[in-house]
Order: sequence, then structure tokens, then C-alpha cells
Amino acid sequence: MATFKIKQNDTAPSLNVTLAQNDTVVSLVGAAVMFHMKDDINDTVLVEGTAVVLNATLGTVRYDWIAADTALAGCFPAEFEVTFADDSVESFPNDSNLTIIITEDLA
Repeated sequence: MATFKIKQNDTAPSLNVTLAQNDTVVSLVGAAVMFHMKDDINDTVLVEGTAVVLNATLGTVRYDWIAADTALAGCFPAEFEVTFADDSVESFPNDSNLTIIITEDLA
């Protein structure tokens, strides 16, 4: 996973990701997926929302932004947290964080 960029207060584009571990796609059959984004400077969680599983077999998910999610400009770590059908939990990426860059709005 790489860096995702969006403008402050925007709600598009959605964040589309394929969840994988060691380059192997993770099956999301029967799983629930949450998206988390944190403000490290203030040590606060900015976003906790449900991600949409687009294709459980291919491990693809989407997070649809709301304006409050992108209200603060900056660079933020994020992750997808998967709760599998057996109640085990794993975060992706699990070796780093996804980076979300929210660029300041001019208006």
C-alpha cells in the first residue's frame, strides 16, 4: 500500500485498496472491515469508519469519505482492520501504515 492524496473537505475519490499479506491477497469472506486514521501530532483518532468489501475473494475494499474525515489538512497514518469470520483480527498493512495526505483547501 502506498500514499493516498485527497483535498481538504473533499469526499471523492474513495479509497480503494487490495488487502494482502506477503504479496498474497487476503480472503475477506465472512469478514468485517474498519478503516482507521490517526492524527499523530495530537494523538487522536480522526476517522473510524466501516469499509465496504468490494470483492471478498480478491480482498478488495473501499472507504467512502465524509467531509468531516478530510476536514484537517496534513499527513496521517491509516490502516484497515479486518475481523475475520473466526473473530481473529488483523490490520493491513501489517508491516507499516498507509499514508493519507490531505492537502489544504484554498477556498
